Amino acid sequence: MKAVIVVGIGDDGCVGLSSKAMGAVARARVLAGGERHLDFFPQFDGERILIKGDIIKSVEKIAELSAEHTVCVLASGDPLFFGIGNLIIRKVGQEHVEFIPAPSSVQNAFSRIGVKWDDAEILSLHGRPIRGLITKLQSVTKLACLTDDSNSPAEIAKYLLSFGESDWRIIVCENLCGKEERIREFTVEELASTEGISDLNVVILLRKNSHWKPDPILTFQGEDEYAKRLPKKGLITKKEVRVLSLSALEIRSDSVIWDIGAGSGAVSIEAARIAKDGRVYAIEIDPEGIDICEQNILAHKTDNVQVVHGRAPAALEGLESPDSVFVGGSKGSLKEIIHFSLDKLKPEGSLVVNAITLDNVSEAYNTFRELGYLPEVSLIQISRGQKLADYLRYEALNPIHIFKVRKL
Repeated sequence: MKAVIVVGIGDDGCVGLSSKAMGAVARARVLAGGERHLDFFPQFDGERILIKGDIIKSVEKIAELSAEHTVCVLASGDPLFFGIGNLIIRKVGQEHVEFIPAPSSVQNAFSRIGVKWDDAEILSLHGRPIRGLITKLQSVTKLACLTDDSNSPAEIAKYLLSFGESDWRIIVCENLCGKEERIREFTVEELASTEGISDLNVVILLRKNSHWKPDPILTFQGEDEYAKRLPKKGLITKKEVRVLSLSALEIRSDSVIWDIGAGSGAVSIEAARIAKDGRVYAIEIDPEGIDICEQNILAHKTDNVQVVHGRAPAALEGLESPDSVFVGGSKGSLKEIIHFSLDKLKPEGSLVVNAITLDNVSEAYNTFRELGYLPEVSLIQISRGQKLADYLRYEALNPIHIFKVRKL
């Protein structure tokens, strides 16, 4: 028998437990769990551990007692589904832990509304920031959210409305399997003004439009799709250059990205769509540029982009270490930015620099060589077809150098 048995339990308490789970509780000398879980077993006469507040301290106590006693831990639903299970494994050791799961809250929620959930996105906002939710929604038709006090169902609905996301049916499942179970459907607008929802809830979002299809992840927008500083059209990275630069960044779905000199935010926004489970920091010093960048983030629904107002490299202090760094503008501090970025870049991370002027080309190349890197360099010269009366001619864009290094 394992030293720690983790038993999944629902709001129906002992009624929903299997004989194996009940046997694990009966044989235990220590019973741990939340207050409502422990209340299901008033007859238990061994030591009790209330898991509340400092969870890590409670799990350390469980690990300590498991050296001498059999410990049973009560947890909601499936303990390995956004639950305490993984923390117990880390503290006690996988070989010493056994799990007896119950259906998760998400399973119960979908079963109550009679909707299949093998194609649903699952997102926990319990103790996590809501930023990034909107970006994820751009690729899903069905999503289940676990909530908390800060990210309550009403707050989630208000956040959706701030990005114009109203084309959803929202079903709130409260106190699943308990005596006060309640299932209600809302529009986004209705839920935003609804109070009194139980803290024990699952929020399910279903698209109203059953024929909706997500945009392809790797669709790159033309410059006209973005608000930008006019007449300074050169302050947005051209589509063809964006394609090559983003490819060089080697972005994964969970990457952390710095976009230095973000301008209109086109690179940040398209990087964010690729890194839908990651985060993008758009660093920009110009107040007008910041306003335009935020407009574009709202319009393109990429809330995993955070705009950072300031001049690099000073503005980069305190940001989480990136997997990829793009430098589109430097305001005369290119050498310092390269040094700082390579220092903070994660191992094997990619640094990409776009340089238009000969001065920046020379400075970028020399800085990389001084640091012991031989960069990949591409000179990109693009010409686009332009109509001239009944003919088609070519109009050349500014040539641009793309430098790329991978951190040693």
